[in-house]
Amino acid sequence: MLNNIRNIINTPSKQTSSADLGPYCNLPQLMKLRLSVKHLCLPKAKAVSRPQTGQHMSRFKGRGMEFSEVRVYQPGDDVRSIDWRVTARRQTPHTKIFEEERERPLLVVCDQSQSQFFGSQHTFKSVRAAEVAALFSWTALEHNDRVGGIVFSERGHREVKPARNRKSIMKLLSFINDFNQNLSILPPTKEQNFSFNDAMNETIRLAKPGTMIVIISDFLHLSPDTEKQFSKLSKHNELIMIRTYDPIEEDLPPPGFYPVSDGTETIVINSQSSQSRKNYQAWANEHKEKLKSFSRKFKATYFELSTHEDTTQALQRVLINLKAS
Repeated sequence: MLNNIRNIINTPSKQTSSADLGPYCNLPQLMKLRLSVKHLCLPKAKAVSRPQTGQHMSRFKGRGMEFSEVRVYQPGDDVRSIDWRVTARRQTPHTKIFEEERERPLLVVCDQSQSQFFGSQHTFKSVRAAEVAALFSWTALEHNDRVGGIVFSERGHREVKPARNRKSIMKLLSFINDFNQNLSILPPTKEQNFSFNDAMNETIRLAKPGTMIVIISDFLHLSPDTEKQFSKLSKHNELIMIRTYDPIEEDLPPPGFYPVSDGTETIVINSQSSQSRKNYQAWANEHKEKLKSFSRKFKATYFELSTHEDTTQALQRVLINLKAS
């Protein structure tokens, strides 16, 4: 049932306000979100693969910037790290151990496909996805990480290779804004068939081992092939799945008759039927549980973000939970 619900007939115009963002974002808005990340911080990397400079503690032990501990000298240890004071005091060779700081690249995958072009009150899922992509990008740059990303829709995709500069983020946000502005109530043509799985293939190609990959989508188009792709991504990377949703996708509006369109056909939903409401909610719960099970299977961190929730506050909640996990 939910696949038929895409766009309420009277789609709002592109005008936005501070209270109701509407169906479209804009580039200045995404740039302004940089001011909101001063007190946000991504969790430390769980694994590393390459010795680059950054602000995340490596699990590798070696000569680096942060002192970790002193332990008994073992064959193969660097003699330059011997702690002579402890050695003299204990009459046994001891060496200093350091934790290197390593970088953890961030790759943001932002879904701007037709199913994201939906919202019932404050804004659309596509706008929330764009905002979260911007906030993750600015937060990572604030902590000296390389940032890149992929934005996609049925019309194709654009990508930005991870780099440690503002220019790369601006390029990514510009692509996201362009894709967002091209969304409309009209469905994609037959020639416009770039899929979620196509985007995952591009992610596999672009992501280097040790990357934090943040996938922002409504995840309505998963398939057996998606599982194969996530299996490849999860082997050497840290995955975060952020599902965008609108409350109306989990619970039908108050009893009444609601015309709904996918841009081609129009149906009228009768939410007065108690059985229809139960069936609808059962479908929504089943979809949510499948996504949670999917994320556990590939050790991906899973979060949900409503179109009714303040984006910055929501990201704060996500990052706090990430640190705790």
